[in-house]
Amino acid sequence: MSPSASRRRVLAANWKMNHGPTEARAFMAAFLASYSPKSDRTVLIFPPALSFTTVRDALGARRDVQIGVQNIHTEPKGAFTGESSASMARDAGAHFVLVGHSERRHVFGETDEATAKKVALALQTGLTAMLCIGEKWEEREGGHTDGVVLRQLRAGVSLIDVEARRKLMIAYEPVWAIGTGKTATPADASAVHAVIRRELATLCGSEANAAEVPVLYGGSVNKDNAKSLLEAPDVAGLLVGGASLEASAWSAIAST
Repeated sequence: MSPSASRRRVLAANWKMNHGPTEARAFMAAFLASYSPKSDRTVLIFPPALSFTTVRDALGARRDVQIGVQNIHTEPKGAFTGESSASMARDAGAHFVLVGHSERRHVFGETDEATAKKVALALQTGLTAMLCIGEKWEEREGGHTDGVVLRQLRAGVSLIDVEARRKLMIAYEPVWAIGTGKTATPADASAVHAVIRRELATLCGSEANAAEVPVLYGGSVNKDNAKSLLEAPDVAGLLVGGASLEASAWSAIAST
């Protein structure tokens, strides 16, 4: 049995800028009809902001699937047109938030310092932050994967104390594998996850504390490779993009 097998699995769907309210409503009807509750895992959906309430309402009494937001602002409130705060997300019914997704970092210019502020605000507001970290292709080719991942991880937790760090989720997302069809092999993913786990033992005060933090893999995950990735040592779950946009495919992955 791999070390990851004893941990509760986390299967998370990130819809990115897909599925408006009409599509989201149809998706949820199909997904909930096909997905049976399982007590050994946490299933999350991160819809776009305009579809959040549609997904929330569709879940109704289903507590086996939870919902989060894709982003929050670094400030608790203010004159930031188009943005949403952590407290607004929590008030709307969110329990989770993505922080530092590669697209936020590399398309929108989000810095390590911004991720730290967002993580701290999320936890202060009662949201569980899923901190996303990962290297670009040129960084991997240059042998800098560990350095990049550790820098982003340390920065992301720098404004919260040791106890609070146990309440996070981490998603390792190699940037070169996101939406490209390239996927890190289970061995590749496991190797980086082991590096993250060792660092978490330091950041969280002990290996026991670090073991409470799920470390997910994300990057061109699909229903065909989900099982092998989940069986890799130290991979506690999956953060899924494109393959989570079709209800039957997402149901299959969430059931893996």
